[in-house]
Amino acid sequence: MSDQPAEKLRLDKWLWYARFFKTRTLAASIVGGGNVRINGMLAYKRSATITPGDVLTFPKDDHIRVIQIDALGERRGPAPEAQALYTDLSPPERAPKDLITANPAFDGKGRPTKRDRRQLDLSKARHLE
Repeated sequence: MSDQPAEKLRLDKWLWYARFFKTRTLAASIVGGGNVRINGMLAYKRSATITPGDVLTFPKDDHIRVIQIDALGERRGPAPEAQALYTDLSPPERAPKDLITANPAFDGKGRPTKRDRRQLDLSKARHLE
């Protein structure tokens, strides 16, 4: 047996170290709101401890991030250092449908005419149905 305890770090601090949130306060509010899962279990406490190998699931912007923790880190360093702390397991983001290229009447060059705008509006309405 080793005498060294397992490495642990507060969840809000790690999210800030890994540069998912601009401030530690913002990271803490996301965790405190019950929006983060650690290995599938909801984490309500900002002080929840994490270890390398844990999988985090949380909302970021308009999609859900799934992150595996590779290292804990010691500081909030530059972006390449922060990206080395985790592996992104999130599915690739869906690319928004380009509605302009879907309309053969408007080739995307210059400003659309009134007729082009009406056709774009109709095509957008059809895509929403």
